[in-house]
Amino acid sequence: MAMSVGSSSEEDEVVSTINTTPLVDVMLVLLIIFLITIPVVNYSIAVSLPKERNEVRESKPENIVVSVDAKGGIYWYDAKVANTEQLVERLKKVAVKNPQPEVHVRGDLTAQYDSVGKIVYACQRAGIAKISFITEPPVRS
Repeated sequence: MAMSVGSSSEEDEVVSTINTTPLVDVMLVLLIIFLITIPVVNYSIAVSLPKERNEVRESKPENIVVSVDAKGGIYWYDAKVANTEQLVERLKKVAVKNPQPEVHVRGDLTAQYDSVGKIVYACQRAGIAKISFITEPPVRS
């Protein structure tokens, strides 16, 4: 009486597929954790965001108007300024006045950002405290 105990040749085959069930379980848990924690991270600090607005400003005689044309030329009122160093020297002379005048920057729509940035940097170097940008109001249709 012989009895065969063990496995047959069909059961001895090696399984070559990867079991992805644990991987899917871990990914679903991570997804749920991120979905719960992201809104808390984004809104944990109360911040008052700026709103877009247009202010009507009165043009005071003591305010300084600096303009930039489309080619990057700098103008002090209507007089052309040779370079930013000359602009800084002019701004330093008016920065010592009390009260200090505002600088209103008028930039052409097609002017390069660099040209307007040079004016802002010149105002910073001269010690000007308040800079405003003059724009046209939006067209309402």
